[in-house]
Amino acid sequence: MTDLRSLLAAHTETRREEWLYTPLFFRLRQEDDRRRLQDLCRCQNDLVMLNPFRGQVEELIKTRHPDRQFSREELQAAVDEYLGDAPEEKGVWVYYPWRKTLVHLLDEEEFVFVRTNRNRNKITQQEQEVLARKAIGVIGLSVGQSLALTLAMERVCGEIRLADFDTLELSNLNRIRAGVHHLGMPKVIVTAREIAEIDPFLKVVCFADGVNEENLDRFLVEGGRLDILVDECDSLNMKILCRLKARELGIPVVMDTSDRGLLDVERFDLEPDRPILHGLVDGLDYDTLKGLSNQEKIPYVLRIVGGDAISARLRMSLLEVGKTVCTWPQLASSVTLGAAVGTDVCRRIALGQFRASGRFYVDLEQLIADGNCLVV
Repeated sequence: MTDLRSLLAAHTETRREEWLYTPLFFRLRQEDDRRRLQDLCRCQNDLVMLNPFRGQVEELIKTRHPDRQFSREELQAAVDEYLGDAPEEKGVWVYYPWRKTLVHLLDEEEFVFVRTNRNRNKITQQEQEVLARKAIGVIGLSVGQSLALTLAMERVCGEIRLADFDTLELSNLNRIRAGVHHLGMPKVIVTAREIAEIDPFLKVVCFADGVNEENLDRFLVEGGRLDILVDECDSLNMKILCRLKARELGIPVVMDTSDRGLLDVERFDLEPDRPILHGLVDGLDYDTLKGLSNQEKIPYVLRIVGGDAISARLRMSLLEVGKTVCTWPQLASSVTLGAAVGTDVCRRIALGQFRASGRFYVDLEQLIADGNCLVV
């Protein structure tokens, strides 16, 4: 293993630290990890140490015995028994270099058990174990950021691959959950860090140059073939290319469009001859879609999403791209809805509970604003 001092030194070179997104783990019952942590404490003068461990142990004990009502004294006695004479050796200490913060957590199995306990039984324990073996890739981290975070919170997979070449801009903050202190940082790093802070045991792989013709195969298969591909990229030629590759590999594709709750599902794992994007791009020359401006993309976007099917406000905005607006609009509420619907469908695909392909709408304006809802 790389010497800790060398590792930290590498991370603090000019601008290197801001790209870091992987936490470090220290299990103090192992002598080498104890030495490494001591080394960290000596060389990191402004280290912040957080120890919320006892509260996690309380939760662990209660979730293991949901049928038992502990008195305060009984619970504290059970916690003390769990901690033993060396509580610092229980669990794992997780260091987040970008925050210079060390946190004492339950180790992976117990951490995951407690963190996902409130999923029961909308997601059963057995289903959670199946999901932990799944890998999902997300291309494009505007809409995709919200979806990736929701996948992580629900723990719909054990590995998330993220791809986006872009950096965070101020105009992104109308829909991307981030802060002004993240401006100028790669979107993949912003997203990966937040996932690591939710669950440091989730495997996150970043493609900070996005996906392209050279690395798409690696994104889809390196370290094991993806179980699901989520496409949220703006590049039209990559939308086609990633589907061609996904179809070749038998990987289902899910895409949220953030308008009228539109979700596209293409089950290339079940339908190896299924037309790309439901046949809506048949006859399009892949090469002609490279490097188009936002304004030049509009006819192709309308062909894909359906000019008559989009909302009236999106239709009006598309006509103004390059005139009064820079690009097409996306609202946080629509992105959040897409994350919810996309995560639900990804989970059910991964569990074999959803086998359909097609185009699906969860149109809130139609369901609620027009009064088409159940009034109690």
